[in-house]
Amino acid sequence: MLTISEFGRRTGLSHKALRLYDVSGLLPPAQVDPANGYRLYDEEQLERARRISVLRQLDMPLTTIAEVLAGSDEEGLIRLDRWWAAQEATTAARRATLQYLRDRLSRSGSTGLSPRPVLTRDVPETKIASIRSDTDQQNLIGIIVTATDEIRTYLQAAGATLPGESWVIYHGPVTPEAEATVEVCVPFQGLVDPSGPIAIRVEPAHHEAYCTITMDECAYPRIMLAYDLVDDFVRTAASTITGPPREVYRANCHLMPRDQPAVDIAQPIIERKL
Repeated sequence: MLTISEFGRRTGLSHKALRLYDVSGLLPPAQVDPANGYRLYDEEQLERARRISVLRQLDMPLTTIAEVLAGSDEEGLIRLDRWWAAQEATTAARRATLQYLRDRLSRSGSTGLSPRPVLTRDVPETKIASIRSDTDQQNLIGIIVTATDEIRTYLQAAGATLPGESWVIYHGPVTPEAEATVEVCVPFQGLVDPSGPIAIRVEPAHHEAYCTITMDECAYPRIMLAYDLVDDFVRTAASTITGPPREVYRANCHLMPRDQPAVDIAQPIIERKL
């Protein structure tokens, strides 16, 4: 058995950190002396503690660390890769947001989106697998990337056929100051049962207005200009909105050049008959 001081020295964790991981249930001591309350650790806990220390250096939240360490090493690797992909996507989005703001402040770049049409199309009834989450703007990209990967992995393991695209349906306004429910969706074909947070449902057939943007233009707040285009089209046409707005991501859009068309901003509507 190791004292908290010796255990901390061998793992690089402070007394404060070890007490926090004890309270959170992430790394409770193997034994607590009932007489004096001293925490004692087993040598077999060293590897777990060192992994926690490394993950914390990546600024991983404690809840995510618990998920990474909860199962087998193989399962932990999958969860780690998903989290890191979400971090990289968030960083890319923040970089695009920074460039947008620099352009506006320096007045050397475009003050909005380049001219583009708003079109309409019919969308057939579609079977989807989805995960709903409440999020604000800061955590949105990470949730989209993580949930999309989780759904795709599950559907592929279940033998479903995936057309490639994915959706994000907004059931409320997501802002830097307020959370709302978003539904990350992956269309598929085949017979698949729901599992855990993954729900299976059918999105009704509908008509929608949409415009197409690039991955760079997806960054907040530039993406809101695309929503404005669609909203102006719907208002001008006096159309009736029939469902929540959504973003439709093309297959492998994250691998496309960031200045190429990749995402549709769409709004289900019923067009006014003239």
